[in-house]
This record gives sequence, structure tokens and C-alpha cells, in this order.
Amino acid sequence: MTNRTGKAAAMLVDVVDALRNPSVVIAGGGLAGLTAAYELHKAGAHVTVIEARRDRLGGRVWTRRDFEQGQWAEAGADLIEGSQAELLRLAAELGCEPVRILRGGFAYYSTARRKIESGPKAWERLASHLQDEIRAYKLSEQRWHGGVATQLSRRSVQSWLDDLGDEDLTRVAVGLRGFFLADPPDLSLLALVDQFSNDQNARGDPASARLFRLRGGNDSIIQALARPLARDVRLGTTVVAIAQGATRVQVRLRERSGALEEITADYVICAMPAATLKAIEMDPPLPERQATAIASLSYGAATRVLVQFDRRFWRAPGRVRAFGTDLPVGAVWEGNEDQAGRAGILSFLAGGRASSHIQAIMAREGARGLPAHLAWLGAERTAVLASQIVTWETDPWAQGGYAVFKPSYDPELREWLGRPHGRVFFAGEHTSWRWQGYMNGAVESGLRVAQEVLLARTSDVRRTPAP
Repeated sequence: MTNRTGKAAAMLVDVVDALRNPSVVIAGGGLAGLTAAYELHKAGAHVTVIEARRDRLGGRVWTRRDFEQGQWAEAGADLIEGSQAELLRLAAELGCEPVRILRGGFAYYSTARRKIESGPKAWERLASHLQDEIRAYKLSEQRWHGGVATQLSRRSVQSWLDDLGDEDLTRVAVGLRGFFLADPPDLSLLALVDQFSNDQNARGDPASARLFRLRGGNDSIIQALARPLARDVRLGTTVVAIAQGATRVQVRLRERSGALEEITADYVICAMPAATLKAIEMDPPLPERQATAIASLSYGAATRVLVQFDRRFWRAPGRVRAFGTDLPVGAVWEGNEDQAGRAGILSFLAGGRASSHIQAIMAREGARGLPAHLAWLGAERTAVLASQIVTWETDPWAQGGYAVFKPSYDPELREWLGRPHGRVFFAGEHTSWRWQGYMNGAVESGLRVAQEVLLARTSDVRRTPAP
């Protein structure tokens, strides 16, 4: 072999290695970004995960362990439904065990009736008044473009309720703000109809779903995903600009010190909420429709309060352990049912306008002000051992709990949220169609975007001539 031939062979090996093992920058170290990173790492890609938070990965998956007796609870994403196949498959692959919880499902507490009623029955009452809309939506193949979606999206749930004139049904809808993270005036009727048209269980009804949590905390899946990526994760770093050429992408980063740095890669995945994504400078710019889709998407206000009590007073024979309510404290459920001990943790999720209400209670009275709203559960003469509060709309890297589709959002824009832009790809719960707002939606989007990158790489390899 001549020297020239040897050099050519070495160059060919380098080119083939580069083609087979693309470099990918992943902006966002939440569940979607880490899922994509994990899948690409398995496929041989060189990944770099950029996470703005200085002290942790996981994004809106955050297990808090600041409680007595070694207990913990979820400050962010908590409940896993039994039909969420991709999340459960990934958990099994990583050795994270799902534990069945809240076997009775959710009930609903009405302040007007002052009694607990069946959660599925409350959903059925809403669904019974939506049959015409559900049928029209299904006949349109549940598309978010066209006449049906346009007409449904322009109406708020409150407008629809006003036409019905049923005050009790309105209170039920208010009780769902812990699910949708929006009050009836702030939620598109299309979003409500879409939920009831899903088939994850018999009625599109999360109140009767089989629920799970990961043993040891939901952050166990974050730790497992990150383990093989340890050397490829940069905390306290933000992406400020992305410039792409024909074959490479240049990414400008800002370190926690304020210093700027530029790195290059074959592809970039943006796996952060749309609320923070819109701050990144893109060159070339996003298509106008895509930029509008991202900039106009809203995120629901959500405050999670975790309160550890000296005893689990909410437990009673025949009574469920999870409740939607129209109270200012939002939805409430047992946050550590799977843990031993006399003490127990109640998890409050105050979504929509309830978020500011529970913040006011906590600012005025602290966690000791919450039992007054739980007399119907038997909260008298109970002691608070510890508490934690997380307000997601004030988190600079989340700016809300999860995406909410308001009446002002053009439904035809939704498909743009996950559409690739050259060598830049997009993931996150907001890009999921079936499981938007869930951990499963984040996982599915991470799996999808990893496949998009690998397919793009295959296409690039076919177009690249040998040296």
C-alpha cells in the first residue's frame, strides 16, 4: 500500500466513523432531552446535554427528599398511568420499578354540596353534555386543522358552561384545573373535547386510570438515563443562539459565569419548554408559522405544595386517597402512599388561578393554614412536620407546569411545535399529541426526535461522496 493510499484509507475510516456516529447537542436536561440523549448514545452518537439549571437534571421531574423519617414526594411530575406504554417500557429497560398507587382513583369534592362524589361520575356528567362536540371532533379524525377544530378552539370552556347554565357542572369544571392547569375561562373547549375523545381508558377519564409511581422516586429514571452520559452533561449553561449551515450547526452557550462559548455539532435537539425556547436566536430564523406556534403557546400556572403530617388522617375505610376539588388549594392526593411510616405526605397541586390562591395561603399562614381547608378529610388536631412549596410559573427554566391551549391559540399551529427546522429538532411534552402534559409525552417525544436525527444522518450518509 502506498503512502497516499494509506492516508486515503485513514481518511475514509475517519469519515465513516463521523458519519456513523454523529455529534448532537441536546438543549435541555429534562425527561425529553435525556430520553433522546440516552437513545442516541445507545446508537453510537456523540451527545452533549446542555442544562440551564445549576444543581440538577430532570426539569419538571423533581423528587424532594427534605422530609422527616426519610420520606420523599414529587414536586413536579408525579402520576404514571397504566396505559403510558413508552414510559413504562423505558422504566423497565432502566430497572426502575413502577409501584401501583391510589388504587381507588380520584374522587371529587364539591364545596357547594360539601360531600365527596365519584370522580368518574363527575367526568361522565361533563361528557354527557359534550356528545355532539365529541362526535363532530371524531368525524374530523381529531385533527387540529379544519372547521371543527377552529370552531371548538375559539370557545372557552366557560363560554360553553355559560350556555348550559349549570352551576354545579361549572364547579366540576373548576375542579379540573389541577388537571388542565387552567380555569374554564382560560381553557379552549377544543382541549376539553380532545381529552374526552382519547381512548387511554374507557371514557378518556383520568379519574379511573390505573396509577403508578416509580419506586424510590420518579427521579430514579432521570438518574438512570443520565448515568451513561455523565461526562457529556453541562449544568449551569444556557443555549443563546443556534446557527446552522449545510453540514454543521454552531451553538452559542453562556456559562454560569456569563462567559460565551461556541461549540459545533451535526445536529441540535431543543428539548426545553416553548416558553424558554422562544428566547434562543435562530439562524436561519424559524418559519413564521413555527415561530408563532412557539411564541404564542401558554403554560399553566402550577404550585405544588408537599406537606408532611404526623399521621395520615385522610385514610378511612372505603374512601379514596386522591381528590379533585374546587377549593383554593387545588387537587390533593396522598404523595407517598408507597412508603412506610405513621407520618404521611399530602401533595397539593394548585393549577390555574388556584396557584396564586395557595401561594397566598402559604405566605400568610404557612403549611399550617392548609388543614383548615381539609376538615372534610378529618384534618383536625393534626401536626405539620415539614413542607415544601414549588411554584413552577416562577421557575425561569419552566415558566409554568405544562402547556395549556387557550382559546387564543390557533389550533393549526400545533403541528409546528415538533416540526424539524433543518438540522434542528424539537422535543418536549408540548410537542406530544396524545400525551401532552404527561411524562409519557416527554418520553415519546424524546424517542421520536432521536429517530428523526438518526434518519437524517442516514440521509446525509447517502449524499456524502467518499474521499
